[in-house]
Amino acid sequence: MSSDHATVAEEEYLQIMFWLEEAGLPITGANIARAMQLSAPTVHEMIKRLESDGYVERASDKSLSFTDRGRGEAEVIVRRHRLIERFLTDILGIPWDEVHEEAERLEHAMSPMLEEGMKAAIGDATTCPHGHPIVAGARERGVLLADVEPGAKVRILRFENEAEELLHYLKASGLHPGLEGKVEASEGSEVVVVSDKGRHSVSKSVAETVSVTADPSPAARPPLPEQLVLSSDRYGR
Repeated sequence: MSSDHATVAEEEYLQIMFWLEEAGLPITGANIARAMQLSAPTVHEMIKRLESDGYVERASDKSLSFTDRGRGEAEVIVRRHRLIERFLTDILGIPWDEVHEEAERLEHAMSPMLEEGMKAAIGDATTCPHGHPIVAGARERGVLLADVEPGAKVRILRFENEAEELLHYLKASGLHPGLEGKVEASEGSEVVVVSDKGRHSVSKSVAETVSVTADPSPAARPPLPEQLVLSSDRYGR
């Protein structure tokens, strides 16, 4: 092991691995490469480094899993990211569609003292502004909005892709975690949700990144790895 703590680059990979696992996707080099939009050789080299430093283990089928050390590091960086996002929105008043990249910059340099201060400041908040649990293991099970049939009642749980360009689009549509409504249409390239706030329309591809509770509920399926891509320029709108 090269050091007592993960490097910034290692933390970024561990964070992506945590998001894949949380979304119910296999942790593989291919899925990491898709989510981070990196080449396979680049990802392969970092996986070897993560193995060498004791953060991950590779099975015979090439799938990856966290060691206890790796899971601990991943949970810390993910918790800090989501805590910072909540602090920036609730305490500093920054719009929720503008905090993801700022949290990416701050999370690696955050001290335990600052983390405790932020926890105290946000009070009893349990999720980041995009609906993800701050504490690992508290994720509420949902289904993808794109799979919900017209007429079903829905409650927005979270946005699986937090790229800011995509968050701007979702905010402009009026969707946000906690919003309750009914699916009016889900055909072709558009999904429409009606709530007491109005009529909210998003493209089908974006609806593939929105997790909801639904009544009646369709069969649950995880988003695809490419739907968790950190850049949102692949979404046509």
